[in-house]
Amino acid sequence: MRRWNGWGDEATVVELPAGGADFLAARIGSGRPLPDASLESVLARVPASRLEAHPLITTRAEDRVRHARGQSLPDWLAMREGDFGVFPDGVAYPESAEDIRKLLAWAERQDLVLIPYGGGTSVAGHINPEASTRPVVSLSLERMNRLLELDEESQIARFGPGANGPQVESQLRARGFTLGHFPQSWELSTLGGWVASRSSGQQSLRYGRIEHLFAGGILETFAGPLEIPTFPASAAGPDLRELVLGSEGRFGVISEVRVRVSRLAEREAFYGVFLPDWPRALQAVRSLAQERVPLSMLRLSNALETETQLALAGHPGRIALLEKYLGWRGAGAGKCLLTFGVTGSRVQTANALKQARQLLKAFGGVFTGTLLGAKWAEGRFRFPYLRESLWQAGYAVDTLETATDWSNVDALLRKVERSLSYALAAEGERVHVFTHLSHVYGEGSSLYTTYVFRPAASYAATHERWRRLKQAASRTIVENRGTISHQHGVGRDHAPYLLREKGPLGMAALQALAAHFDPQRRLNPGALLQDGDA
Repeated sequence: MRRWNGWGDEATVVELPAGGADFLAARIGSGRPLPDASLESVLARVPASRLEAHPLITTRAEDRVRHARGQSLPDWLAMREGDFGVFPDGVAYPESAEDIRKLLAWAERQDLVLIPYGGGTSVAGHINPEASTRPVVSLSLERMNRLLELDEESQIARFGPGANGPQVESQLRARGFTLGHFPQSWELSTLGGWVASRSSGQQSLRYGRIEHLFAGGILETFAGPLEIPTFPASAAGPDLRELVLGSEGRFGVISEVRVRVSRLAEREAFYGVFLPDWPRALQAVRSLAQERVPLSMLRLSNALETETQLALAGHPGRIALLEKYLGWRGAGAGKCLLTFGVTGSRVQTANALKQARQLLKAFGGVFTGTLLGAKWAEGRFRFPYLRESLWQAGYAVDTLETATDWSNVDALLRKVERSLSYALAAEGERVHVFTHLSHVYGEGSSLYTTYVFRPAASYAATHERWRRLKQAASRTIVENRGTISHQHGVGRDHAPYLLREKGPLGMAALQALAAHFDPQRRLNPGALLQDGDA
């Protein structure tokens, strides 16, 4: 059963390792838990629906609760306190493109707002209903989850948009194929959501981001379906796929996704390497990217994230032996953990590993084999579950991400971490901040920053702490050559910063598109473009 007020399956628990709370207490103080509301108390607060009956829509209170929020920290606080603010008036469960068209027509007749809903994993406020004089329907695509067609010769698969990561992979792997798109939210997030938010998977070095995998599909609009055919390449004007990628439900509802797939690899392995310090680690990763060493994934933790990972890994005796060995090999204090993957045929993986080892050796890399890499692969989708254990221990955790050119990576990382570290100084509160590079390119890299802080005495005051942290980091990003989002999309949380990135002319173009496809602002108003923008 999916948690109603947190991440993932209720049966999955990732405990805070022994010593984890002590580690955090030494850095930011003892945890201060806040009380959680019960589901029963929240259900009692759901108001009567304003909708007329419709065969595709339910107005059950629990369905409305479960589709009212995503997984951002403000969503987490609202769910934990039980103060959701606004609930959708109903939840629609279409099973076909024809059902979506019926719902669009009904929304016009009844003057409704529709919010497309995939896996509910948004961390940027994509799916939250806003207070409105019009009834709001959350349009869940979870029943449109099948593989509809697989062209094995062209390696193009046609899916319903509501297929989540396991559903996508299980249906493809039964035929000997993979999409290879593995965001951290993979277990819950959906193919349509990946397209709508321009998602990036952990193995994008091999398979590409979603914009590389997205070959075409169908967008249901108020003017009718927009079908985008698949071509290997085309010079026939602007690429209409870009109207769908990153559109966040503002222009239409995705009813079909066609993606480029790959045959399953013969071999795959993940390795752990420690670099002596951050400057050499950064140079090593940039060299791997610019020399085009054919890795499938790469993640570089800075020194504080490396220290945190080892402290929270459990098995203190083994970690002590590892620390002693690394110190002897020249990777002591300040070391940085690099995890990388090789995927492909026997020859491809052997050559990729050889190239990586030779390059990293020149930067003082200490290889530790596949043990740490295998641990990463085993827990790659479990980190979000740790938020639950941290919350119970009295700590709030959030993440943010950006991307910038290599010449700016180190400077931007330091500025973002500094902005977070001191954002609560006026209250005498410390913040534990660390960063890794999760996606690298020839010209630059993403930066993925995690920050842990103590809740205040109330939910309102805790939300205010988050707001100060988020604003400080976001302003730092957009004022220092970073994108406001590398992989999480815009939603409502990032919308205020989009103008700085797109400029007035770019924003006017987006506004014109929204007005063209949805002149009455019935589709997810407030996401991507702020109120009044369209």
